[in-house]
Amino acid sequence: MADAAAATAEGGKAPVVATPGMSMKMVIIIIVVVSTLLLAGGGAFLMFKLMGGGHGGEEAKSETGAAKEESRSEAEKKPAAAEAKSGAAKAAQPGLIFDVEPFIVNLADMAEVRYLKLTVKLELDSQVASAELTGRMPQVRDTILVLLTSKDSASIRSTQGKFQLRDEITQRINSILPKPSVRTVYFTEFVVQ
Repeated sequence: MADAAAATAEGGKAPVVATPGMSMKMVIIIIVVVSTLLLAGGGAFLMFKLMGGGHGGEEAKSETGAAKEESRSEAEKKPAAAEAKSGAAKAAQPGLIFDVEPFIVNLADMAEVRYLKLTVKLELDSQVASAELTGRMPQVRDTILVLLTSKDSASIRSTQGKFQLRDEITQRINSILPKPSVRTVYFTEFVVQ
């Protein structure tokens, strides 16, 4: 008691000391409450960081990016920036749309006869590619016809099958051209009967 009175006189606060009258249950309750608050605070902080809340994550990302930018020399920055701008501008600009006459083909189904009517539009890089495609139209139609007749109705009815067919048409047409100029293929009519 004399120590508690001396501590009160010096600092104005009495230290918290477990007295024999304080029960063990009270100490356990205090520990549980404090640990629950710490866990809840840590969980809230973790959720906040994982969900991307606030501007702290963005600032840290931009600071890291700024540090990486400073590490590159000025000579490296200028060509990279010019390439990024030209690539972004090229991708942002819509390409020239080239119409291809519709296709009506027999599909490769064995059990019954199935037909596909397909109308295709090609997105091209330039006017030069359009002139090249016009000159090679018999080859383009032939390669698409051969591809379409090799497909069965089950494989092209799904969305994934249509995307795969689109990619295959793009690859085959680009293989005919001297310079790959077809960005993508658009189906404007797709009927399986």
